[in-house]
Amino acid sequence: MERKQTKVVRIGNHRIGGIHPIAVQSMTNSKTEDVEATVVQILELERAGCEIVRAAVPTYKAADALREIKRRIHIPLVADIHFDYRLAIAAIENGADKIRINPGNIGSAERVKAVADCAREHQIPIRVGVNSGSLEKEILARYGGVTAEGLVESALDKVHMIEGMGYDNLVVSIKSSDVPMCIRAHELIAEQISYPLHVGITEAGTVKTGTIQSAVGLGAILSRGIGDTIRVSLTGDPVEEVLAGHRILAALGLRETGIRVVSCPTCGRTSIDLIRLANQVEDMTAAYDLNIKVAVMGCVVNGPGEAREADIGIAGGKGEGLLIRKGEVLRKVPEDQLLQALQYELEHWEEK
Repeated sequence: MERKQTKVVRIGNHRIGGIHPIAVQSMTNSKTEDVEATVVQILELERAGCEIVRAAVPTYKAADALREIKRRIHIPLVADIHFDYRLAIAAIENGADKIRINPGNIGSAERVKAVADCAREHQIPIRVGVNSGSLEKEILARYGGVTAEGLVESALDKVHMIEGMGYDNLVVSIKSSDVPMCIRAHELIAEQISYPLHVGITEAGTVKTGTIQSAVGLGAILSRGIGDTIRVSLTGDPVEEVLAGHRILAALGLRETGIRVVSCPTCGRTSIDLIRLANQVEDMTAAYDLNIKVAVMGCVVNGPGEAREADIGIAGGKGEGLLIRKGEVLRKVPEDQLLQALQYELEHWEEK
């Protein structure tokens, strides 16, 4: 997949844009003022594969907490600011690796310039964020409501404002909960700027529905070569956002994320508890740093054929199943030992 080449932007010890891999982000939902809780959550996100993390900064106490939080984590820390430009400055002075602002709700151009000047002094990027809920009244009137064209116009206005202040260390995001609108907006803006794009479907929903919304939207945008960093916005545990983000990238061939488990849907031929087995395999394989495909099939009739493209797989039968490698049956295994047999093969994979 050919990606649109964008400007490279450094965020702490990470870089996005250009040929750099698409980074997976998340946002804490702890109170940033609670340093201990926020650090614990970020370390959990790190273990899940989060590469950039954002925290809300609604108070000066939260801004002050960034310094200690950053000292105890290992990934770039982004400060999310709304309304008060002074909080953005305080966050930068306390070590934020990037600032996320919507210039439309920060206030006057002088206040935006104060943030840009501080970011320049500390050599950190600004993420200019616009979403469908923040469009200006005049843009809504001009387009007759929220549209992709309006989102792009609003974002470009903000970008040009900050460029006019002599600062171009920028990342841009334009988000909507309307998937087709979000896709169209990214197509339009990608033609007009070379800044890296932070891509996401805002207010996507719960883990169940939001993951589907995000997979459809992000998949369509990324498949067009657009996007340099992503966040899957879910109402739930932020770790789920990171896992979903990596799975979306892996499905598009944009990221190798360890073992990929494929499993067949159940049918009338299924004679084992395939749902339980597939979930057990998924949990078990998460511990292995192997870039392979593992298949879990529900019957021995079609199992070997369906698992042919997998590196290793198991196919259940009545009382026994098959262990399959590269489409070839290795041996029959008692049903209650299928998981252990697969685990043994994974543990000795590099020896094969």
